[in-house]
Amino acid sequence: KELEEVKIPRLDYDKVPHLALEARQKLQKVQPDNIGQASRISGVNPSDISVLLIYLKKRLDKLRLHILTYQD
Repeated sequence: KELEEVKIPRLDYDKVPHLALEARQKLQKVQPDNIGQASRISGVNPSDISVLLIYLKKRLDKLRLHILTYQD
């Protein structure tokens, strides 16, 4: 259930480092809306989901920092 709540924006999965090739191809084709959907795709394994979660968190942190920097 928690994984369904982690939304995935439209991504170019070729730009997500450390994803397995098969996972990259499947995610690019399916474009899941959330991590729960991504985790149920055949060929996407738990380590790929971890890589994706880390990538999304780093991206979110970078966006937050950018917003805070330019808020004043």
